[in-house]
Amino acid sequence: MSVLIFIDQSEGSIKKSSLEAITYGAAVAKQLNVSAEGIVLGTIANDALIQLGKYGVQKIHHIANEKLNHVDAQLYAKQIADTAITNNASVIIISHNQTGKAIAGRVAAQLKAGLVAGAIALPNTAGNGFVVKKSVFSGKAFANVNITSAIKVISLNPNSFHISQSEGTAELVTVNANIAEPKVKVTAVNKVSGEVPLTEAEIVVSGGRGLKGPENWTMLEELAKTLHAATACSRPVADAHWRPHHEHVGQTGIQVAPNLYIAIGISGAIQHLAGVNRSKVIVVINKDPEAPFFKAADYGIVGDAFEVVPKLTDEIKKLKNA
Repeated sequence: MSVLIFIDQSEGSIKKSSLEAITYGAAVAKQLNVSAEGIVLGTIANDALIQLGKYGVQKIHHIANEKLNHVDAQLYAKQIADTAITNNASVIIISHNQTGKAIAGRVAAQLKAGLVAGAIALPNTAGNGFVVKKSVFSGKAFANVNITSAIKVISLNPNSFHISQSEGTAELVTVNANIAEPKVKVTAVNKVSGEVPLTEAEIVVSGGRGLKGPENWTMLEELAKTLHAATACSRPVADAHWRPHHEHVGQTGIQVAPNLYIAIGISGAIQHLAGVNRSKVIVVINKDPEAPFFKAADYGIVGDAFEVVPKLTDEIKKLKNA
């Protein structure tokens, strides 16, 4: 028996959300007293995979086929399901990121397994149960779901489980598999520029219509650079083409869960809150004391962003240089 962890990589780099999934999967394996094993799809250096043992994975199954270098949900799901069957995996762990959302349901269907999407804590295995806690209703409540199937699939919400390291290396097993021709052909790749990817950022600085125009985004970017943070925006800002749509966070955009979310000039409509309310700490800067966002904030500053943000940036720079 084993716990199988899908390790997501892009262009030879392991994603931060996968390191969380490995740590989580290793903890589940310890609970069940079974081995923690990983699966990696696509080409990546062997040394990088062996070093993942320090996060708790004991063995990694590597299917190094160029056809898997780009995400194809059907191909990925089949390889994960086949590997789970071959290695007698009772639990499959997948990160609840964009890739995971596309493949977790397919893996569960192929294995006739129960699925909990968006888990936020280790399962409760007391007695004969296997109860997994997840957020529901856009983070407004929690549900405890008991998976009763023989094989179980869990997708873990990013930034919901602390990454831990220790000494150790992983055994690497190269798997030769017959890979069908991908049905999805990648014709072009447009890379998003920026210091920190929004989906993996631990700090996000976000702006709304209160910034009055795209020409005023410089001060927000300066604050983000000082904090080594990603930048984001509300939907009206993206719709007005002040900022690119890949920065739009909210229910209809990217959902984020950073350690710190700073909202500047954003009123806090419910659609925006649904995409950011899993943030561990929310700071709101708005000159309107009645802005709905203040009700969800851990800290709030009532004031003009054009006065507050530059002063905040200067004080942070002083602290960093102290």
